[in-house]
Amino acid sequence: MEIISNIIKAAIEVGSRIKTHDSPIEAQQETLKELLNKAEDTAFGKYYGFELLLKEKDFAKKFTEEVPYHDYDDMEFWWKKSLEGKEDICWPGKVRHFAVSSGTTGHSKHIPVTDDMLESIRNAGIRQVLSLSNFKDLPESFFKKQILMLGSSTNLDKIDGHLEGEISGISASNIPNWFRNFYKPGEEISSIDDWDDRVEAIAKEAKNWDIGTISGIPSWIELMLQRVIEYHNVDSIHDIWPNLTVYTSGGVALDPYKKSFEKLFSKPVQYIDTYLASEGYLATQTRPDTDAMQLLCDNGVYFEFVPFEEDSVLESGKINPEKKAVGISKVEEGKEYILLISTVSGAWRYMIGDTIKFTDVSKTEIKITGRTKFFLNVVGSQLSVNKMDDAIESLNENFSLNIKEFTVAAVKENEEYIHHWYLGLDEVKDSLDEEAIREHLDEHLKNSNKNYKVARDKALKDVKVSLISADKFLEWNDTNKHKGGQVKMAKVMKEDAFREWQEFVEE
Repeated sequence: MEIISNIIKAAIEVGSRIKTHDSPIEAQQETLKELLNKAEDTAFGKYYGFELLLKEKDFAKKFTEEVPYHDYDDMEFWWKKSLEGKEDICWPGKVRHFAVSSGTTGHSKHIPVTDDMLESIRNAGIRQVLSLSNFKDLPESFFKKQILMLGSSTNLDKIDGHLEGEISGISASNIPNWFRNFYKPGEEISSIDDWDDRVEAIAKEAKNWDIGTISGIPSWIELMLQRVIEYHNVDSIHDIWPNLTVYTSGGVALDPYKKSFEKLFSKPVQYIDTYLASEGYLATQTRPDTDAMQLLCDNGVYFEFVPFEEDSVLESGKINPEKKAVGISKVEEGKEYILLISTVSGAWRYMIGDTIKFTDVSKTEIKITGRTKFFLNVVGSQLSVNKMDDAIESLNENFSLNIKEFTVAAVKENEEYIHHWYLGLDEVKDSLDEEAIREHLDEHLKNSNKNYKVARDKALKDVKVSLISADKFLEWNDTNKHKGGQVKMAKVMKEDAFREWQEFVEE
C-alpha cells in the first residue's frame, strides 16, 4: 500500500490551505495579533486589556509591558477554572482536553489543549511530512511505507467532562481522518493502557507491517525495538522492517541513544528531530544537513526569548522581571535564551521551562540547550544542563563510553556540600577507572564554567561519581510511569528526591 505517498498527497492538499509567510517576523506579528483578537473577550483577555492593547500601533511592545511573565503556578490560577469546566477563561470556549505532565517532582500539571491547538499540532505534522521531500537521499520506495507512532495510550481518562492524558496520546487520538487508517500500531493497540502489554501487542503484529518511519521518545523506541527483535529471534529490526528509513525523535536528547540504535539497525536510518511539548508543537527539523529544528512561526504560537544569564532566573525558579524578552527580530545566533510562548491553548508569556539557542537566525533554526529547572546552583556553581551535556560528551569521547542517562544533585556529606553524579552506561565494565572519570568531569566543568571553578574552591567540597547500568534509569521510570507512557528522569534533582533515587539504586 502506498501509504506515505497517499499521506503526502493529502498533506499537500491540506497544506495548500495553510497560511505561510516569507518572513518569520511578519508571521509572528500576525500570530500575536490573531491571538489577542481571539482572546480579547476571555477572562484573561479582559483582565489584561487585550482590546486596548490592539489599538496601540506597537501592540507587541504594549503586550510585553502589560502582561507579566508566567510560569505554571501563575497560569494554574486561570487554568484550574478551565479544568473545572468553566468557559472563556484563557481561550474562547470550553477546554475538552488536558495534557498531564509526567515529571518526577511536584504535583502533576494539567496543560489545556484546545481544539485550536489540536489543529496547530495537525498542521505541524503536515509540515513535517511535507519537509520529507527535502531529504533527497530517501529512496523512492520509502514513500510507499507505513508510519509507526509510539506514545502514551490513546485511551484517555474521562474526568468531570473533559479528557486527559499525555500529549502524545491526545494528539494520536485526534489524528486527521485521512491518516487514521494509515498509521501503526492502529487504534486498537494504541489504546491499550499498560505500556508493556502495548509493546507486546506491537511485537506480535510487527511482521505484518511494512514500516518506513518510526516516531517517539528514544527510550520508548529502544525498548520497543529490542522487544520486537527478541520476540522474532532476529539480529536487527531491519530483519522485520527492511524498509525502515526514518526515525523522528522528540522530547529528550537523541545523541546519547544513537550508539544503542546502531546496534539494533543493520541499515542507515535518517534521524529527524522534533519539538512537541505538552504546550504545543513548536519546531521540527526540515532539512538533512543540520540537526537543528525550525521554529513554526505561523502556527498559533508567539515566541519570545529572555537572554539566559546568571541573574535571569530567581531563586524561586521564576524569570527575573527585570530581564527583558526580545522577539524573533532581535535574537542573536549562538546566544542562549529562556523560551516564552503565547498560544492558541491560552498560555500567555509562558515559561515552558526550556532554554534554546539559534543556530541560524535567517532560517529560525534552534537547538534545545537545557531546562531552566535543571540548573544546579545550590552553592553558586551556576551549572546549566548545557554545560553538563558538554561534560558528558567529553567523557564519552575520552573514555570510549556510551553514557545514555545521568542525574546529579548537590547533597550534604559530613555537613559539607558535594555534587554526586550517577552516570548510566550501556555497559559497566570492571576495567573502567571511576576516579579518572571523576577527575576528568570535574576538570572539564572547572575549565568551562568559571562559577563552578570558584565554587569548587569554596563551598563545593567534592565531586562523587557512581557508574551504574542505564537500565536502572529505565527501571526508575517504570516504577513511576504514568498511564501508558514513561516519565522523564530529572537531570538535576533536589536532595530529598535524590535520596529516594539513591535508595532505589542501592536496593
